Amino acid sequence: MIVMSAVRHAAAGTAAVLFVLPVPAATASPVTSVVSVTSAASAASGVPGSSAVSGISGSSLREPTPSVRHHADPARLDRKGTQVQPLPGAPSVPSLSALSWVVADADSGEVLAARNAHRKLPPASTLKALFALTALPHHDPSEQHTVADSELTGIGDGSSLVGVKEGYTYKVSDLWNGVFLSSGNDAVHVLAAMNGGWESMSRQMQEKARSLGAMDTRVVSPDGYDAPGQVSSAYDLAVFGRAGLQDPEFTRYCSTRYADFPAGSWSYGIANTNRLLTGENGVARYPGLLGIKNGYTSNAGNTLISAARRGDRTLVVSVMNPQGGGGLAVYEEARELLDWGFEAVEQVRPVGSLLPVRTKAAAGAESRAVSAPRDGAAAKAAGKAVAAGKAESAAKAEGVGEAEAVGKAEAAGNAPRAGAEASAVPGRDSAAGAAPSGASVGLPLALVGSACAAALVLWARRRRSVDRVS
Repeated sequence: MIVMSAVRHAAAGTAAVLFVLPVPAATASPVTSVVSVTSAASAASGVPGSSAVSGISGSSLREPTPSVRHHADPARLDRKGTQVQPLPGAPSVPSLSALSWVVADADSGEVLAARNAHRKLPPASTLKALFALTALPHHDPSEQHTVADSELTGIGDGSSLVGVKEGYTYKVSDLWNGVFLSSGNDAVHVLAAMNGGWESMSRQMQEKARSLGAMDTRVVSPDGYDAPGQVSSAYDLAVFGRAGLQDPEFTRYCSTRYADFPAGSWSYGIANTNRLLTGENGVARYPGLLGIKNGYTSNAGNTLISAARRGDRTLVVSVMNPQGGGGLAVYEEARELLDWGFEAVEQVRPVGSLLPVRTKAAAGAESRAVSAPRDGAAAKAAGKAVAAGKAESAAKAEGVGEAEAVGKAEAAGNAPRAGAEASAVPGRDSAAGAAPSGASVGLPLALVGSACAAALVLWARRRRSVDRVS
C-alpha cells in the first residue's frame, strides 16, 4: 500500500510538472512541420519522394532566403565627378550642367547615380523640405492661429511671400500651403514662431538633419534665405525628399498644384511654383510627378528636389545650381535624370545609399539590447519552472490533493500552460523556431527525476514512521 502511494505521488508530481512546461515540439518551425508531414505521407503511400502538397517538392520547402541588399561603398559618393556603375546595355547618364545632382530609388534609398553628391552649396528654398520634416508633426492641420506682428519681423528683403497678414487667423494647413506652393517665407516665420522661435527652429532642423544622416547641411535661416555659412548638398536634399515622401501630409502638400489662401473674409488662388508639377511657363508637366520643393536665390542659383512615380517605382532627384540654360534648366535637367532613372533602374549597380550609416558599435549595442531581455526571459522562465516543481513537491509532502497541487505549482511559478506560451510570443526569432536543443530537452527530464526523487523520499519517511509505530 505504501509502495502504491509513492507511485501515485510520483505520477501526480510528474504530471503536474509536465503540465506547466511548454511542449518543445510546439516551437518547431512551420517549414519543419510541413516537411515532416510530407515525409509521413510519403512513407504511408509507399511512393518515394511523394509530396503531401501538390506541386511542392521536399527540396523546395526551405526557410525563405532574405532579400539581397546591394552592396555600395558609401565612400564612392565622396568622390568628385559623376558616379555610376552601369551594367551591360545600360543607358548613358545624361550630361548636365548642374554643379551637383543625385538620382535615387525612393523606396530602397539606393543611389543610382550622382555627381558631386556631397559638395556643400547654398540650398535656397529646398531647405524648406527639412523645415517641414521638422515642424509638420507638431500641429494639427485644422488648428487655427492668429498671427502677431512680431512673427513677421526679420523676413529677408526680396523674399517670396504668400501674403500672411498680422491679426488674421489662419488654419495650420493654410500656412503649409503657403510654404509648399508659394515658398512663402512669411508662412515659415509664423510656423517657426509656433514651434519655439527662429533660433530654436534652426537647432531643431539641425538635429533632424543629423538624425537622417544628412551631415552636409548647416542651418542658419530655416526658410532657406541666403545666410553666411548656410549650406546643404544634393545628397542631403535627396535624403530630405525621400523622408518627406514617407509622410502622407508632407506628400499631400508638396504635390498640391493649386489652393485657395484666405485673406480675411475672402480668399485668392495660389499656384505651386514647381513648374514640373504644374506644367506652366514653358515647362511641360512631368507625368507622375509628386512635387517636393524648388528654390532660387542669387547666391544659390536654382535648386530642386523632385520625385515621380511610375508603376511600382518611385524615384527622387535633387539638382543644384545648373550653370547653363537659364532659369528653366533646373527643371529640364531634373526631367532628364528622372527619365534616365526609370530606364536604368534595373541596369545599374547602386553607388551609395540615402539611408543613415550604422556604425558597427551602434549595431553591436542594439544587438545586445535586444538579446539581453530574451536571455533574461529564458532564465526567468526556467527559474519559474523549477520553482513550480519545488512547490508541487512541497504540496505533495503536505498531503495536498493532486488538483490543488497543480494549482499551487502554477501559482508559484506563474507559468503558462503548454501552448499558451507559443501563442503569446508568435514573433520569436528563428532560434525559437528551431528544433529543441539538448538543454531544452534535458530540463523536463531533470524535473521529472526531481519529482520521482521527492516521491521516493516521501515513501522512505512514511516507511520509517510505520516501522516506528509497529
